Amino acid sequence: MRLLLIHAEKFRYRVVQKAIDSAEAIDETRKSGLFTNALIVFTSIEEQDEKNIEEVVKEAANEIMNVKDKVKASTVVIYPYAHLSPNLASPSIAMKALELLEHELKLRGIEVHRAPFGWYKEFELHCYGHPLSELSRTIRPVSEKKRVIEKKYFILTPRGELIKPEEYKFGENENEFRLLVEKEVFRKEIEGGQGRVYYYLRKFGFEWESSSDHGHMRYEPHATVMVEAVAAYSWRVATSLGIPVFRVRGTNMFSLDLEPVRQHAELFGERMYEVRMDGDRFVLRFAACHQQFAILKDWVLSYKDLPLGMFEVADSYRYEQRGELVLGFRLRRFHMPDLHILTRDLEEAKSIAMKVRDKIVEEAKKLGREYQAIYNVTEDFLKEHFDYLVELVKREGKPVLVAVYPAGIYYWVINVEYVIIDELGRPREIATWQIDVGNARRFGIRYRDEKGEERYPVIIHTAILGSIERYIYMVFDTAARDEAQGKAPTLPTWLSPIQVRVIPVSRAHVDYAISIAKTLERHGIRVDVDDRDESLGRKIRDAGIEWIPYVVVVGDREVKTNTVNVRIRKTGVQKSMRLEELIELLEKELEGYPRVESALPLLMSKRPPLHYLQPLERSESERR
Repeated sequence: MRLLLIHAEKFRYRVVQKAIDSAEAIDETRKSGLFTNALIVFTSIEEQDEKNIEEVVKEAANEIMNVKDKVKASTVVIYPYAHLSPNLASPSIAMKALELLEHELKLRGIEVHRAPFGWYKEFELHCYGHPLSELSRTIRPVSEKKRVIEKKYFILTPRGELIKPEEYKFGENENEFRLLVEKEVFRKEIEGGQGRVYYYLRKFGFEWESSSDHGHMRYEPHATVMVEAVAAYSWRVATSLGIPVFRVRGTNMFSLDLEPVRQHAELFGERMYEVRMDGDRFVLRFAACHQQFAILKDWVLSYKDLPLGMFEVADSYRYEQRGELVLGFRLRRFHMPDLHILTRDLEEAKSIAMKVRDKIVEEAKKLGREYQAIYNVTEDFLKEHFDYLVELVKREGKPVLVAVYPAGIYYWVINVEYVIIDELGRPREIATWQIDVGNARRFGIRYRDEKGEERYPVIIHTAILGSIERYIYMVFDTAARDEAQGKAPTLPTWLSPIQVRVIPVSRAHVDYAISIAKTLERHGIRVDVDDRDESLGRKIRDAGIEWIPYVVVVGDREVKTNTVNVRIRKTGVQKSMRLEELIELLEKELEGYPRVESALPLLMSKRPPLHYLQPLERSESERR
């Protein structure tokens, strides 16, 4: 806080017009003022004051009282004056600080007047001119209040037993759960390092962007296709829940001058990205909440419309600590396929959340993975809805870790994290869902019930697949497990950047290869043709580097018999078949998944050597 203190023989002000939309409401008595023998306190509230506003206000009051007593002023006038600082607090915080300052001075028994905040005002000032009549002060918070949240851990079993972690006996098949508990509860240090997933990500074109803020990624053509495929699939998954879902798009920047935005953002604290423009402060969204809530508050909703979902793949920003950044997993900018489901009340939210849980687990199983779960719950929800929690755990079919928080500190009552244990034994959160009982009121989202009365819906937040990058991380982690078992690492065919590569044995077979590729393209299959002047062995090895699921080799025999020779990476099978049979095989495998176009030219001769496909090392299983 910055103060300019003027001891004035006479001071007069008059309101002219609003300076900001959120200017405080005033009546006629505050539109002007005339004061004599007054200490005029020109005041700027700064951004850093928000960290401990009460402490700053008390210290400012002490300084004002000290000067007032020395100059023998009969009254104090608090005058908002933004020009003392280039780093202003948000209007809502500034208004709160000025009101607190006024109240604090009145408690000390002095006459105080406060000029209106958020208005242009004209003023006249006659300064006494003595040595103490013009002073300036800068107030800084001495300490920053950090909210210490006490939470208790338990293990909840499918039988409904709530056991302290230190008393739990882990079974033979609970090694991954044990690793999770040791990390989360007992803070066991896990050895770092970069595993195969890091190498896989880089070889498919997921890389750090060195010319940006660290923690931001670049997506080469192979990576771009994977991101687009997961984004499209996340929409399909969202609409498979059996409720109406609306897809929207929006901005990634929201004003901290708006109280709902500021309050919601405060939960993330230093993890926020802030942008300053023309003296205003904006936060880059950390999920799709702000945009979807801003849209929903403008909708006229009835109980008949609920439940309904709103979906967006949101570019999201979180200021993660530099030392905690992990390529493809912990990023400062990522893509979140965010789904918010509006429900009538908590009971309906619990029912829908059960379906969301089932879908999350189902999608992981499609990749051959099983999650470990952390249930973050409030004390009151644990007590009042314990049977519901047990039912959830029964569906998990295994124990879960429960973290119990004090009631009312967050907007949610239950927040579930689904975690894999990666190739290096580290817990990695992928998918999540939570039940939100506070943000509908905060953002003004309403619906009318059967009696025509306005009510606030309960909101489910979920990313069923997790962020797009984390989902892909899990896919590659699964490939790393396969490779560790001596299998060839693979990608699901729907997610493979190139699903089929056609390799002509010689130049004479290129036209036939292209005709096959064109036919596959018409069926929405990502395909390319290796028409380079390379040996057949080199071409097949290069297809292995890219993990191409289906490699089609065509030579004289295939041209003559109108067939294709197909190598299937996942099974290692090589067989001759008609093109129609291959298409039928691919159609069956791709059923239910999106068809995303390739990001590369059809002919490999038309693309330069892509640097990310030139690995520094290659495992034996990749060479196959």
